[in-house]
Amino acid sequence: MGLELYLDLLSQPCRAVYIFRQENGIPFELRTVELLKGQHLSDAFAQVNPLKKVPALKDGDFTLTESVAILLYLTRKFKVPDHWYPQELQARARVDEYMAWQHTTLRKNCLRTLWYKVMFPVFLGEPVSPETLAATLAELDATLQIFEDNFLQNKAFLVGPHISLADLVAITELMHPVGAGCQIFESRPKLAAWSQRVEAAVGSLLFREAHDVILKASDFPPADPSVKQKLMPRVLAMIQ
Repeated sequence: MGLELYLDLLSQPCRAVYIFRQENGIPFELRTVELLKGQHLSDAFAQVNPLKKVPALKDGDFTLTESVAILLYLTRKFKVPDHWYPQELQARARVDEYMAWQHTTLRKNCLRTLWYKVMFPVFLGEPVSPETLAATLAELDATLQIFEDNFLQNKAFLVGPHISLADLVAITELMHPVGAGCQIFESRPKLAAWSQRVEAAVGSLLFREAHDVILKASDFPPADPSVKQKLMPRVLAMIQ
């Protein structure tokens, strides 16, 4: 049996894995798990990933969870271009450094922005105080400054002249606040130019396909009450 990939393109880590898979022609059977319907919380999906999260990868009897682990597994299993995860020691260390940093910083703040600005009021029907939203946006702005100053600097991409896994993980995170209606690139020309280079590197068609769902976040219909009841504890834990 070939590789099976369980995902929902609403999820930023799923988008990173999906774009990497498509860009490198890696053969997969795609299994969609609809997060907003609570399908990841089902007993059936728990047989794939007991943590009830996407993405998840099955390679025969081997199952792997966590997006960074999946991306690294794919770079080692398939012959992908070296720029994704360079063999050169220090360049590879820079990719590792960024992916270790982003989990509790950029990812957290992009996720909070989407939920506080759109998903709570629109999808779950829960109000968010102006103070909470303002604090969330301020924290996102501070994190974007760290991203520019410490990681992007004056380089074309995060690890030099070519796109890497670090760029792919970063851009898929940043599309969360974009999907929430935040104009994060307007006042940051360096960040905007980098995002355009990343999109060009993977191809605009694939980039738009992967982000089509998140860019329509404000149009999501309200959650079914039973789904809302199941999702709320998970969402609250996720954005803490």
